[in-house]
Amino acid sequence: MIIPSAMTTWNLIVMRTSFQAVPVALEESARIDGASDWTILFRIVIPLSLPVIAVMVLFYGVWHWNKWFDALIYLRNRELFPLQLILREILIQNDTGSMMTSVSGGDRMPIGETIKYATIMVATLPILFLYPFLQNIL
Repeated sequence: MIIPSAMTTWNLIVMRTSFQAVPVALEESARIDGASDWTILFRIVIPLSLPVIAVMVLFYGVWHWNKWFDALIYLRNRELFPLQLILREILIQNDTGSMMTSVSGGDRMPIGETIKYATIMVATLPILFLYPFLQNIL
């Protein structure tokens, strides 16, 4: 499930363009000072490309966090289901009967809606917590 979606073409093009935007003069001056290719990469190119790397981490994080369709297709063992697929089942089935014991019939609909909203929050909060940390890099 990981290898087919390891890199998308669009994100590869964005990263390549970012690396090409680094001025050649910086690389030439580092080479004159005696820096090797690895030194140029780790001390010049990557620090200048940290914002685009942070954006790519965010894109891939959100993409993998919300990816449920591949698991729906490839996985048959329910114990291996990712959280998003389980949350999807809760939202689609809206089965609150097993969760309530002494709730009257009129109260089941608001409780079902509350469970739906709670699953949406569970799906959204980890990504919302990730944004402030990436803002420090940008």
